[in-house]
Amino acid sequence: MKSIFLKSLFIISTFFIHNYKSQSVNDYIIFYNSITPKLNTIASNKTQFYGQNFSKFYSELSNKYITVVNLSYDSKTDTGKKYYILRLFFCDSNMDKPALDNKFQIPWITITFQDEIPPQIKNMVQKSNGVWTSIFTQFFANMKIEKIDFIGVNGYNSNDWSGK
Repeated sequence: MKSIFLKSLFIISTFFIHNYKSQSVNDYIIFYNSITPKLNTIASNKTQFYGQNFSKFYSELSNKYITVVNLSYDSKTDTGKKYYILRLFFCDSNMDKPALDNKFQIPWITITFQDEIPPQIKNMVQKSNGVWTSIFTQFFANMKIEKIDFIGVNGYNSNDWSGK
């Protein structure tokens, strides 16, 4: 009797784990297929934002109902100590996991600014744990965009990781 109970429990547990995993993969695919057409629409007209304030670009994201979830910053070169690059991410770590586990593309935007990002960005990102807030919207609002790249927008299971 105990053996049948344990076997049944094992089968039921395996079913739930498999069902949860496939559901999270399906959730990611639905997310990806809902956001990338919007991102690709903006990517095709990205040069209109060059030389413009970040606030104009951010308004376009908002108008397309694209929500920034996380951010990171970087220098233009590997050895650079000044930050010019902002990366915007649209899915949280729970959504990233099925994508990474299945080697799916993850969409993000890389923005290079004309001028250096003020150094307090380090403390701000640490304080927020990299989560995008309205404080960042205001912080970047008047920074002029030099270049924009859309990464991971070529299909969730595509091998083409080139940017647009």
